Amino acid sequence: MDNNSLSHTKWDCICHIVFIPKYRRKIMYGELRKSIRGIIKQLCGYKGEEILSGSVGKDHIHLCVKIPPKMSVSYFMGYLKGKSALMIFDQHPQYKKKGGNRHFWQQAIMSMPWAATKNK
Repeated sequence: MDNNSLSHTKWDCICHIVFIPKYRRKIMYGELRKSIRGIIKQLCGYKGEEILSGSVGKDHIHLCVKIPPKMSVSYFMGYLKGKSALMIFDQHPQYKKKGGNRHFWQQAIMSMPWAATKNK
């Protein structure tokens, strides 16, 4: 059975997602950047999501991810941001108190279908 099919459907749902750290601090460089890249790959692997492309900037992250239709983008991002924040704080304890109350990511995300971003 194909990975991109459910019992009665075939799917190709690709989302372009952008998210930022709390207060859009320019903190993702050096060792933290490598760590965040590895954490996101690891967490997507756990859920079986395929990262088509992605980049970690100093103050934001771009991801193009294949998400099956049975999983909402908001559920996936809640999982990704929640677990990655805990893993970042475990590996880099100096960021626990920066930004207050152990929040690493901003609440908002920007998401759009991949087809809408290819044409721009």
